[in-house]
Amino acid sequence: MSTIVPDSDLKTEPLAVRVWVEQRTIYLELVDGRIFGFPADRFHLLRVASDAALQEVQLEVNGFALRWENLDEDISVAGVVSGKFQLPLANPAR
Repeated sequence: MSTIVPDSDLKTEPLAVRVWVEQRTIYLELVDGRIFGFPADRFHLLRVASDAALQEVQLEVNGFALRWENLDEDISVAGVVSGKFQLPLANPAR
């Protein structure tokens, strides 16, 4: 069986409907139901942020961005979903 994805779906930018933090991992629930998570350590400012500061994340720009007001940090949902991080994984799985 094969699956066909319409071209228009491939051009849609990811949109988050919810964001939360557990054990220094930031999770996004996307409008299509997918859950995406990434380690805070993949970004300079988030790496040095306290656990409490990480919890203060908000969705902004109608779900297209993450914002940490007290850290003055903004990250695009599309960027993290496509794997555009500032730092490499500390201990990549093999």
